[in-house]
Amino acid sequence: MKEVLVDIERWRREGKKVALARVVALEGSGPRLPGATMAVSEAGEVAGSVSGGCVEGAVVAEALEVLAGDGRPRLCTFGYSDAEAFSVGLTCGGTIRVFVEPLDW
Repeated sequence: MKEVLVDIERWRREGKKVALARVVALEGSGPRLPGATMAVSEAGEVAGSVSGGCVEGAVVAEALEVLAGDGRPRLCTFGYSDAEAFSVGLTCGGTIRVFVEPLDW
């Protein structure tokens, strides 16, 4: 979380909406542990990481939807299975749950 605070504060000063995404659960093998954090501004700027790359794009899309929509937080699940082999997922074989919420200044 600490590595994203500078960017969050800058975006706040610029008057931008920001969503915060955090890994809240990990099942099996995963790239980042619970607590890993990503911040996304309404302009699509990103700070931090929740997966080291494998699902970052999908998390950014979820964050932007939260900011553009009704602002309701959501719990997103990303994993790998035969049915998901060619879609967004974790090639390491685990499942992560990411909680995405808007920041309220």
